[in-house]
Amino acid sequence: MPTSSLPSKVRSFGVKSVNTNKKLNNLCSVQKILNLSSQGHLKQAFHHLNILTRKGIRLDSKTLASLIQQCANSKSYREGKWIHFHLKTTGWKHPTTFLANHLINMYGKCGRHIEARNVFDKMTTRNLYSWNNMLSGYAKSGMVKAAKRLFDKMPEKDVVSWNTMVIAYAQVGYFNEALKFYREFRRLGVGFNDYSFAGVITACVKSRDFSLTGQVHSQVLVAGFLSNVVLSSSIVDAYAKCGKMSDARRLFDAMRVKDVLAWTTLVSGYSRCGDMVSARELFEAMPEKNPVSWTTLIAGYSHSGMSLQALELFSKMMKLQVQPDQFTFSSCLSACADIASLKHGKQVHAFLVNAGLRPNAIVMSSLIDMYSKCGNLEVAKRVFDTMGNKHDAVFWNTMLSALAQHGMGEEAIEQFFRMVKFGVKPNRITFVVLLNACSHSGLVQEGLSFFEMMTSNYNVPPDEEHYACIIDLLGRAGRFSEVLAQIKKMPCEPDDRIWNAVLGVCRIHGNVELGRMAAELLIELDPQSPAAYLLLSSIYGALGMWENVEKVRQLMNERHVRKEQAVSWLEIEQKLRPSFGCSQSNTLEKDTLTILQLLADKTEEDNLLHDSESFIHGGLDARGSNL
Repeated sequence: MPTSSLPSKVRSFGVKSVNTNKKLNNLCSVQKILNLSSQGHLKQAFHHLNILTRKGIRLDSKTLASLIQQCANSKSYREGKWIHFHLKTTGWKHPTTFLANHLINMYGKCGRHIEARNVFDKMTTRNLYSWNNMLSGYAKSGMVKAAKRLFDKMPEKDVVSWNTMVIAYAQVGYFNEALKFYREFRRLGVGFNDYSFAGVITACVKSRDFSLTGQVHSQVLVAGFLSNVVLSSSIVDAYAKCGKMSDARRLFDAMRVKDVLAWTTLVSGYSRCGDMVSARELFEAMPEKNPVSWTTLIAGYSHSGMSLQALELFSKMMKLQVQPDQFTFSSCLSACADIASLKHGKQVHAFLVNAGLRPNAIVMSSLIDMYSKCGNLEVAKRVFDTMGNKHDAVFWNTMLSALAQHGMGEEAIEQFFRMVKFGVKPNRITFVVLLNACSHSGLVQEGLSFFEMMTSNYNVPPDEEHYACIIDLLGRAGRFSEVLAQIKKMPCEPDDRIWNAVLGVCRIHGNVELGRMAAELLIELDPQSPAAYLLLSSIYGALGMWENVEKVRQLMNERHVRKEQAVSWLEIEQKLRPSFGCSQSNTLEKDTLTILQLLADKTEEDNLLHDSESFIHGGLDARGSNL
């Protein structure tokens, strides 16, 4: 039956039903878009948004703001830009303050501050949230000068504005400015919250200022925010960075609530101080561990020279199926390099490949360093050559260091010029490595040229480490007058690195007078360091001045200076074991000495056999001279 023939009431009811169905369908489409975007399927969400647009349906501000927020959370710049374009084409050419604030936030989180500023500048009406949003974008990107200019223009400032500036300055290392802003807003009485202490605590952690840490700790306590786990953990970290582990532990023990971050922070503090016993005890007591906790302890063992313990802990971590991160692999590879264990290094490399992680710059550099220190320079080169992105100076510095360690100074110089040609700017470490390479390969003139090139071509001012390298370079060549001239040219007082370098070259050339002077100055700088005493003793010994050797030894005994115990690593029954040169008290040491004696005896037998054969066949001794 035609619709026109239906009664008017029925016809109107049918129209209402159609309209209701359309509204329901539209609502379902909008909900579908929101669901897809919240699940991270932004492309699919925008496909459905296009369908609605073609139907002439415009979304409300709240829905659009939700989509923009999803783009901000996932840092999806491309999709966020598309939403902005959608606004312009659907009658939102000048978005409301509410939508504009969301756009500024999205562009800021995506690191697109020019676009954020364009939206901000075009706003007809700005509220305090608009200003703070723009300020936060600058601050998070470290653009403190732009943040300060905007802050000065703000018609109104609240506690969020001041907090943002304190944090901004603290994060980029401008601690005095951060403290200045903190003191000023506390004096103005604009109010404060728990975030108000975040910036100043960051300054405490980075500056390692114990006095400032104590003051901030007191203020947080008085303000009643010490129950905030993040703030308390940060203060624990600040005390630990200052080397005040007793204060860090006291605050940690007083915390009523401790999360995994708090426990890991203290483990990290003990590890950094080299107290691995306390670090391990705390680690074992943790009620919950995450990959960062495991990595922190592994890194502590590695940096403390306890490489076997680091690798054993990594093995346990793998058995428990705890997912390692990039820093875990970097620490383990450093441990393998430290004991020159190629077998273990290859195993860690295999774990890295199987984990499916894409190695970052630090891990790739650790791989190059490990293969190089394990004697496999060719594989180290292959790792370097297979890297796609070589625009990080860390890669090149590590490869230069590998070549220097193997005495390949000329190849290191060639690699340096390849680095420059590739467009990578050398830094201070580049020149430290390069000068060392020249020093150990006897390339004196080349080293001096690079020392001059640092400032003239690359604007890298030489520091104590560079001067120590150049002194070592000249000293190895026996050019002691130039060594003294370089020391006089230094813009600062020579430190222990300089006198260690002087002492080392004096030992090589038997320069007793200069060696004695360097040793005395070194002992004055660090009376408990055995290096100066031992090197001075070696100089006297090489010249047969045994009375002076005895005097140095007596001085060491009087001052209770002990020589560090030498250690070698032997693989016995597929296990790495340490061998200490000065001890014969245990079975391992006796077994090691027996093995070495057998090898020595075998070598002697081979030499005797070689000598007898040489005599029979050619009348030559083992050195090739006529008998």
